[in-house]
This record gives sequence, C-alpha cells and structure tokens, in this order.
Amino acid sequence: MAAVSILVPTHISSFFPSTNAPSIVLQSARRHLATPPPATDADLHPEHASFASIIQLQHVGSILLRVLHGGLIVELISLSTQAPPIRFVFPVPILSAPAILAAAEQELHLLVITITGSLYRLVLPAGNPHLLWHDQAAPNWCREYIIKSVADLSRGIVQVHGIHCIVIGLKNGSLLRIESERIGDDTCDDLWTEVLSQPKSFFGTFVSYIPGLQPGTNPSSEILSVASLPQPTDLTHTWTLSRDRVLRLWTAKSGCVASKTIPTRVTVQSTSPGATMPEPLTAEARNLLRIYAGGTNDEGTFAIAFTPTSADPHSGGYFQIFDSTSDQLRELGTIECSSASVHCHLQDFIIHDGMLCVLWERQGCSMTEKTPLDLGNLNTFDNTSWSTSNHGEEADLTPAYLEELLRFPGSLTEKFLQAILRPGLFSPLSTRTALEQYVDACLSLPGPPAPELTASYTTVVENIAAVVGCTVSLVQDPHTGAMQHDRYWSALKRDWEGFIARCREVERSARWPLALCVGQGSEGVIVVDRERINIIAKEDLPITIHRHLSDSLAVDSHFTVLDIAWTLCDKIGPELLRSVETRVVDVLHQEVAFSVVDILGDQAQRLDFAECLDESTQNLIITRLQDVEDLDKDIRIILDLVAGFDPQVKREEDEVELLLPPTRSEWKVALSAAYVSTSVHARYDICIALMALLFFLADDLKEWDPSLLEEVFACFPRARYAPFCCASTSGRPHPRSQAVSRNLSRFAPTSSVVHRLIAQSGECDELPGSAHRFLDATGLLQSTSPARATVFEVQICDNLRKMGYPEIARDMLAWLPRTPGVVFVTTQLYIALGRADDATSMMEKVAARFGYEGGLSFEDMEALLSVLPDKAFYDSDFDFYLDMSTLLRSNGLKQHEVSFLRLALSVAPPEADTADIWYGLIWGYIDISSWEEAYSSIVATPFDSVKRDSISRLVYRMCEEGAIELLVSLDFAGFASEVDDALAFKARNTDPRARPFYSRILYTWYTRRGDHRSAARTMYQRARKLQEITYKPTDVISLMEDQLESYLLAINSLSLLEPKNAWIVVPQAIKDFESQIIDLEDLRFEYTLVSARLRLIRRDLTLLSAPVVWEVANNADHPCVVDVASQERAVSPWAARRRLAMTLTGRAIPAPPLAGELSTRLFLRSRSFSSSLAKSWPYRGTANDAFAMKRMMCHQAHRRLSATSLDIRHLKGSRCKPIAIPILTSSPLTVQISSESVLTNKGGLVNVAGRRARRSLSYSEREEERRKGRYQRSTLLALLYSGGQRGKGSDSWPLASWKGNAKEIPLRTQLEHGRFLVVLSYVVKGLRLMALRARFVGGLRCCFCLGWFVEEEAESWMVLSLLCKEDEERKKENTVVYDRRR
Repeated sequence: MAAVSILVPTHISSFFPSTNAPSIVLQSARRHLATPPPATDADLHPEHASFASIIQLQHVGSILLRVLHGGLIVELISLSTQAPPIRFVFPVPILSAPAILAAAEQELHLLVITITGSLYRLVLPAGNPHLLWHDQAAPNWCREYIIKSVADLSRGIVQVHGIHCIVIGLKNGSLLRIESERIGDDTCDDLWTEVLSQPKSFFGTFVSYIPGLQPGTNPSSEILSVASLPQPTDLTHTWTLSRDRVLRLWTAKSGCVASKTIPTRVTVQSTSPGATMPEPLTAEARNLLRIYAGGTNDEGTFAIAFTPTSADPHSGGYFQIFDSTSDQLRELGTIECSSASVHCHLQDFIIHDGMLCVLWERQGCSMTEKTPLDLGNLNTFDNTSWSTSNHGEEADLTPAYLEELLRFPGSLTEKFLQAILRPGLFSPLSTRTALEQYVDACLSLPGPPAPELTASYTTVVENIAAVVGCTVSLVQDPHTGAMQHDRYWSALKRDWEGFIARCREVERSARWPLALCVGQGSEGVIVVDRERINIIAKEDLPITIHRHLSDSLAVDSHFTVLDIAWTLCDKIGPELLRSVETRVVDVLHQEVAFSVVDILGDQAQRLDFAECLDESTQNLIITRLQDVEDLDKDIRIILDLVAGFDPQVKREEDEVELLLPPTRSEWKVALSAAYVSTSVHARYDICIALMALLFFLADDLKEWDPSLLEEVFACFPRARYAPFCCASTSGRPHPRSQAVSRNLSRFAPTSSVVHRLIAQSGECDELPGSAHRFLDATGLLQSTSPARATVFEVQICDNLRKMGYPEIARDMLAWLPRTPGVVFVTTQLYIALGRADDATSMMEKVAARFGYEGGLSFEDMEALLSVLPDKAFYDSDFDFYLDMSTLLRSNGLKQHEVSFLRLALSVAPPEADTADIWYGLIWGYIDISSWEEAYSSIVATPFDSVKRDSISRLVYRMCEEGAIELLVSLDFAGFASEVDDALAFKARNTDPRARPFYSRILYTWYTRRGDHRSAARTMYQRARKLQEITYKPTDVISLMEDQLESYLLAINSLSLLEPKNAWIVVPQAIKDFESQIIDLEDLRFEYTLVSARLRLIRRDLTLLSAPVVWEVANNADHPCVVDVASQERAVSPWAARRRLAMTLTGRAIPAPPLAGELSTRLFLRSRSFSSSLAKSWPYRGTANDAFAMKRMMCHQAHRRLSATSLDIRHLKGSRCKPIAIPILTSSPLTVQISSESVLTNKGGLVNVAGRRARRSLSYSEREEERRKGRYQRSTLLALLYSGGQRGKGSDSWPLASWKGNAKEIPLRTQLEHGRFLVVLSYVVKGLRLMALRARFVGGLRCCFCLGWFVEEEAESWMVLSLLCKEDEERKKENTVVYDRRR
C-alpha cells in the first residue's frame, strides 16, 4: 500500500484564546469618516476568519495572520514562539490579503489597505522572539497614507509585492500600482506614488471613443485574482485574471503588455472560427491564479490558472499552465482534476517540492489533493495521478450516535456534556457561540426568563450544564394528576439535541477551509481553516489499514485475518459488537482465576454469539479462515500492528540549531496530541475486531497457543485506555455542578490528558515520528500478559496522579493487576481521593512486599522502584512505616500517621533513635484529640525531654478543646509540677476573660488535689488582674461580678485551711519587698470593698455614663497629664453633699469616678474621712492625709468640747463595714459612728472618736505600711504640728500601738520636734519593764542622739550608754523577729 497523508487538525482557540490577545485601536487621518458596516454573513461568526495566511520568517518562525470581524480586526499569532497574539482594530473594514513582511531582523511591516482608500504601514518590533510585537515600538510605528487616484476600493483585490510596492485590481479592470519612494522613520511618514493602468486591447481602444462603453461599464472586466512571484523576488510583474477569463500580464513601466483568453475546455476544435465565447466566471474573488518560477535555474516564469467546472460530473475543474518568460503568455498544457473533486469548491493551490497541492472545500470540510508537477519538463499531462488527504475518522454527534450513548449507565446531562467536551470535537469558540445563540433563543420566548439564563457562571462548562434544559419543567397530567416523567425526559433530550445541533452548525462553519501555506522546515504544507490549523502528515500503518478497511479497500495478504474480522464486525452490527466489548471489559476488571479459553467460552455462551449470525455468514467466515495458511502467525501480525511503532532515527541538528535555545510551540503539541488520538483510536478498533473473532472461534480456542491468547487479552485493555486518555479532558468540572459565580463566564479552552503528557515529554517534532516516540516512551501498548504490569504503565498512572487527574488514574489502575507497584500508586491515589482508610489498610497488608526479601519478580521490582519516593527499596518494615507516616503527614492525615508511627515503634530496632517518633506519636494523638492515648504515650515514653515538651502541649490543647474534666481527672504522677507551671503561665499571661479560662482551670486543678492555698492564690491573682483591665463603661458590672466571684472562691479555699494557715503569698511590685502576705481578713476586706462599689453602681447606673477622670500624674505605670484645678472645681462643691445625701436619704448625687491621690485630697477637703480612706485603698501610700486629718479633727474637738456623751441611739441597727469610718464635720459638730461596738464605749464623744480612728488605722494599714509605720507617723506629725509651737503638743500617741522595731519611728519623730523629756520618759519606762527589753532595740538606738541635745542629763546619758552596750552584745546572740505573723 502506498504511503498516504492525513490531515491533522487543531483548533486555534484551544491554544490561542481570544481573551489572551490584547487589542490596539487604530485611528484614521480622514475627517468625517463614515464607518460602513462590515459585510454580514449569516454563516460567518465574527471570531471566524475571512482571510488567513502563514508567513515564514527566518528569525521569528511562522506567523499566522487572520482577518476577523468582517475585516475590522487583523490578528497576528506566532506559531513558533511563546509570544502572545495581538490584534489591531481598524476604523473601517480592510480589503482582503493584507501582508506582513520582514524589513530587517529587528522589524516587521504590516501593510493593510482599507475600503475607504487608506494605506496603513505598521512597523512592529521583532528583536526579542519571546515578545515580538509586545516589545517597545518606535514612536511613529503606525503610518497612514490616503490613496488619491481611486475613491471606491470596496471590490478591490490587493496583492503586496513587498514593503515598497502594492498592487490593487479594480472592478473596472484597471490596475492601481502604489510604490514607495521613501519609507518613513520615527519623525516622518512614508512617501508613496500612484500609477493607474488600463487594460490594452483593440476592443478597449475602440470602445473608448463610444460614450457609455468606457472601461468599467462592462462587469465582465472585473478583476477576480491578482498574483505575482512569491517573495523574495526582484521581478515586479503582475498577473491578473478577470471575469471574462482573460489572463493579463502587467509591468511596472508599460502596464498591460500581454493578454490571453482561457477557453472553457482545451480541445482540438477550440481554435476553430465557430468556437463560442467562454462563459464569464462568477463575481467572487478567489485564488484562481498563481505564479511560480521554474525551468533551468528557475529562469522561467509560469502562470497557473484554474477554471472551475461546477456542471462537470467527472471533476471540479482543470488547471492551465502558461509560460510568460518573455512577457508573453504561451499556453503549455492542462491538468485535469480528480474525480474526488466533483461538487467541490476550490479554495487555494500552491506548488511545493515539485507537487501541485490543491485545497478543496468538500461539504464544509477540507480536502487536499496533490500531484507531481515539474514546471521545467512539461511534456504530457495525460496520466495525471492525484493523492487525496482527508481528516481521520471523527465522531459526529448525530441523533443515532446520541441514542447509542444513552444505552450506557449515567445521567443524560452527564453523557451529553462529556460528548460535547470531547477534545477535538468542538472548539471552545464553537461551544461558547452555540451557548450564546441558545441563551438568546430562550430569552426571546414569551414570559419571564428562567433565572439560570440571567445568572453569571465561572466557566462556559458550568454555564452549559446550568442553562441547557432550564426551560423544561416537570408537570402533572391535568386529568389524573400524575407526574409526566416521560414527556419531561423527552423534552429534555430534545433540548440537549437542539443545543448539540447548534454546536455542530457553528463547528461546520469553523472548519471551512481558507488557504494553503508552506510550513517551516519539516512542517510541510499547512491548511488554514476559519478556526483550525491542519498539517498534512504521513499516515502510520494502523491508520492506513483502518482507512482501507473502513472504505472496503484491499489490504495486504498478511492482513487477511484482520479483513475477515472486520467483515464479521460489519455482519454482527454495532449493538452486538458493543456487548462483546462490555463483557470483555467486565472480565478484565476482575481477578482472572480461570484460563482465557474458559473465560472466552463462557462469555460467548452467555452472549449467544453464534446464534446472532445467520448460517450463510458463519459459512463465509469459516471458509475464509480455512484459506489462511498460518492463523497463529497472522494473529501475531495483528498484535504487532496494534502495539508496533515506526522506528525512526532522530534528526541530527546542525551546529546553528544546537546553539539556539529550544522552543516548544503549543500548536505543535496540539498537533501531536491529535495525531496520537487518531492513531490509538484506529488501533483500538482493530483490537475490538480481533476480540469479536475470538468470540466467534470460542469453541476452537483450546487448540490455540495459551501465550497468544494472553497477549490478545493483554493488548485489549492497553488499547482501550489509550483512547480513553485522548478523549478525557484536563480540568473538566463535574457536569452536575450548578455553582453560580458573580464573575463572567470564563473562556476556558479544553485539552486532552494526552496533550498534557506530550507537553511534559517535549515530543513535538515532525509527525508521525513525535507521536510514535511518545507512545513508545509511555509503553501503553507493550504489555504481553494481563497478569503483569509494566514499568511504563505504573509510571504513567503515577504521572496522571501527580498531574491532578485522579479519576483517570483510577480508571487506568482498574485495568492493571495488583502488583506492588500498582498497589503503591493506588494507595497514594486513595489518599488524594480522601479514601485514607482504604489506603492505610492496603499499605499495611503489603508492607512486607516492599523490601528486598519480598519475593518480587524482576518486572514487579522494576515497576515498584520507579514509583518509590527515593527510588530504592526499604531495608526493613521500620523504614517503610516511617516513610508511610511521612507521606500521610504531608497529606494532613494525622490519625493514620499515628497508626504507622505506632507500627514503627513496634518493630523499631534497639539501636534506633526513636525520640522523634515518640514526638510524632504523642503530638499526633494530641492533634486528633485522643487525650487518653496521648497521656498513656507520655507515661510510656522513656525520654524525659519528650515528656516535658509534650505535657504543656497536651494541657493547652485539652483546655482549648474543652476537655477540662478529663484533664483534672488524669493523675500526671511524677510530672504534676509541669502541669502546674503550664497552667500558671497561661493564667498569668492571658486575658482572664478570654476562653479558655486558665485561672479557673488552674483553680479546679489545685482544688481536686487539695492544694487550697494555691487555689486561693490563683483566684486572688485573677481578681487583681480583672481590676487592672482597661474596660468600657458597659463592662464594669460584668467585670466586678467576675472579680467578686474570684474573691469568693479564694475566701472559700482559704476557709478550708486552719485559721493559723489561712494566708497566701503573692508577688508584690514594691522595691523593698518581693512578695506580700494576704490573709483571710484581707480577702474579706477586698471582697467587701468591691461588693460595696458594685452595689453603688447598680443603685445609680448614671455613674457608668459620667465623664472619666484621668489617672494621677505620678502614676509610674501610666503617666499622664492631669488638670488638677479643673477636677477640684468639679468635685469640691458636691463631695460633702454627696456623702451626706447618701447617709440621710440613701440617694447619691451623680458624680464622675475619681482616681488616685487627687480624689483622696478632694474628699479630705470636704472633710469626708470615710470616702477619702475608701478611695485611697486601691492606691498604695495615699492614706496618710486621711489619718492625719482624722487625728487633727479629734484633737480640735478635744480643745473645743468637753468630754460629754452624745446620744447616738438613733444610729443603732445600722450596718456598715469596717471601712465606714465616722465623719466629723465643722461646727456644729456632727458625729456618725456606724458600728454597734462603738455605741457601748464609755467616755466622752472625743474619746470615742479617737478610739474609732485608731481602730480604723489598724484595719486599713497594710503589712509593709505597718512595718514602716507610715500612717502612724503621718498622724503623729499632724499632732505635733497642731500644738502651735515645737515640742508643745497637747496629745500623745500611745507607744504600745507601735510594734516591734517600729518603735524607733515615734521616738525619732519626737526628737525631731524637740520633745526630749517625752522620749526620755519612754526610755526609762521601758528600762523598768525588763520583759520588753528585746523589743526596744530601736528605742535604745534613738537615745544615743540625746547626748548633744540634753547635756545636763548626764546621769541619764550614762545609763543609756551602758544599756546600749549591753544591747549590742545581746544582738550577736539573739535574732529579733520583726513580723508577728512569722
């Protein structure tokens, strides 16, 4: 069989979407330009090209030029580089045949002429092959020249001779020649000259003198085709062909120099006087004329003209060749077209490599023919032989094919959508165009539109799935009320069939052929359609055999068995053949436990295969099989045909090509994918025919070689999933997806999985070599047994999984036996699909097979090594479990990772370092909230560092997940302190109001373990943190309630201890002391204080909305500026009235809350001792003035009043806290004593007040203040100064109120004020009381300083000196305890 070519197509919108091409709008220099509407053609979509050509340039490769939108847009696409396409939008439609030429290595010139007479020259950059026209352009890159000779160019035919010359054929037969005298630059435009030439003939000269018969009045003189020698050339001659079949030769200087009338048919009688005039051609501009150089050294010039014969039943026309070497037109001969061209329409023809290539339009598709043509040796044309090239067998979605699809399981929408999205069937542009037409048709229906029609979708595929069938609804029968499901499904099917019919119609228009072009290098001849690009490639043997069998052509003798099997398939029909295919698929998807002979016999019997054939057909098949000499040999030849490839030697690149960077074109990748798809579909059809023959011979298979049957069964699944990969689209969304997005429908091209695989392999050279190398590298058809999986099959399944096609990989793995390599890929695929349980179960079962001692065959071992992570076997199960745990962790499967870590620990060798494994195990349990398992693992781990690091993580996660009960119930024996530290750290450094409440958790933890002191300390610290929080007025009540709760819990915890042990130690931020001791009374006092504040706020909620007074200025933590004068003016007038109103009426005067020492002083000025003391309590060291003021009031009252009693019986029954101190106001004296214990005291009113003040002092003084005597010293100083003169105070402060070493404070204070005798009396009294000697160390020291004050008291001095010496000796022996609590 002779080698035949095939057309391999690819859609332009699949690899060059229109949305990726930026558009540049051009302007015109013409004023008041009326934009005529572009030519409307109902069959031509705006995005379909009306003109196309491919130009080959040495430094940039192949460039595709297309004219779109009725001539308004010119698009440039680079087929050899990765430069994005570009579009130029003109103000008016352009004439056909624009051209792009290379002016230099750095520039491309695009020459375009519009129908209004504007000549555009676009100078585009071409220095960078990766950017091309997207690079920086020159300033004056767009230049326009207005043609002056002709006003109307609407029917002109343009021929670009070069960058310096353009020729336009006019409708009156004239020829306009435009030549450039100067090409512009960055600052100036081009300079053009115009020459208008008329056709010269005797008839033309004669009619020029007759009015009404001037040139142009005869429509037959209209020029239909203009041609010149292909560029580059120095010959500037032009050839034209007009409607009256006159071929003319034009020169630049003389105009028309020769003409020749082409007869309708070349015969002997054509030159007789009685010959009729030829019929004029149709008024359609066509490629009817081509000029080529030929002869010796290409010195001759030949014109080839085509004459169509639409009425001829034998051919579509003929070619006539003319020699025009000496500016004459001499006819040389005629070439008849083939019989295959009948009823075809010529689109273009060229001469390439000594072959005349012709492009025909045949029923809307491309068909090419070629025949040898040597222009240098034109002797005879009688024995012209044509070879035809068509597209391969393509599925057509006819109604019969759609009915066949519905027989398979699945929904109607899913099946039809998968058929529409099959790669290569419909272009993305066709699908989108059909969808737009469908939506417009639905919107034109009466009534409100369906919501699916007006919604926006992410992709066109989602839009199709949602819109098609949206107008069909399920209705009830008006008579019976039953749901009419049959009518619904019928209407839905018709709706989908109508949409598919629209897609077929648009695709038919997209496949209309336009031009023949010459590719670069080995690309050969290229066919350009409106929306597709085709190359003419050589058929491989499976495609050739398949075409011969499909067209009932003869095949070679060694394919006789295949011819018999093909005949059998034709006899049994498609339905039975589909049943054979389905049963074989079902068998191969199961574990083969029987011999192939038994399986085939059983399936043939179940199918009743022999009963489906009539007797004559059976006898015919048997008779033809008996004529076969060696059936076994012919079967193996068929298997070699299915799995064989054409071995080709790789083309050696020259040195220049090796230096250039490798380029990969998406167009070439798409062509290789299309060729692979055609080839594997042909191989699969051959394999199906062979399986049908085996079913027919099921009873005789016992005599066959078992290995041959195994090869047949191994070849079938490989031949099946190869076309499955070609038919599966990459990234196809689920058909049932009805997701609606606010974005516009995105124009998403679809490509097959094979396209992606070829793009990764880099095989995109000439065809069929690149396609065969890809099939050979993948090894899809090289298996010899159904029980084995080759390394190529395992690798391609793993590659599909990695590329993001899990569904396709799963379908392919279902065909393969469960070898270790297949199992490993399957487990990873299950992980990607979310089936982690199945994956881990499978890996645990076959773990022993992944080592060197697994007993694997060489093929299984090689396949397994190709997909393992490190390309090496595991030394032990321990290494395998570790790697599997790492794999599971990388996929976020913590639960299964933990199970493999546990397995790794169970088989870990003694010398292995398992610390990291314990980390992963414990932390994995924590991450999956398995608290008890994590606790058990912490107890079981032998590493202390792992325990310490894991406890805090476990505690924090349990708190965050709310497992508090379980946390406090766990023992944590041996490392409870780590739990204490972890919870205490969070309690100190987190917000006490934020969940989880670590303070409460820690309190519960301590309480469960009986550590009530730590529990009380935790709640006390929480209360103090709540007090320090900066809050909003609306949060005051909730914060104070939480604070009260904390105090109450702390009190309860301390109450569980013995009274002498009911104290806690808390850190204190004071320079001299690092900690503070808080007892039960202190907690109750603070609880009482907060409770009183909360009660006050609840009684008067206006306090929450009152203006806030700033913090005091001397606050070290929050320094700020305080306007003291304004605050005093705001507070002083109502401070006393507010307290008095609270006492008498129970109603408070609204006032802003005050803070710090400022509020203390303001209350003191209003003589409100209790408020001052209460306000100063939260601020350390600010109650000095309060106690000094109180003592001064008592002292002044002692001077003014006698010690008379006051009837205060009306105050009985009042209940106030110890902080409520009596308030003494100015005259008349008002005394308020709010404690029932005071009412029973005897003596005068002043004595009662003094005793009450001292008692308040003992209540309010803190530990450190008590040590330093800060409040008592302030009170004593106030008393001393109140005497008027130094040393003459009228009142004394009892020494007994000073404790421990603090007795030094009053003595020093008395000495500073000159009260020497008082000090001396204290000392002498102390000396007499020997029981108090150890407590007078401070007092003795103070007496040393009396020597220079009291010189006359020598005796006292001596006594004191001796006592001091004795005291120093005692100090070395004894330790004085200053703190009564210690």
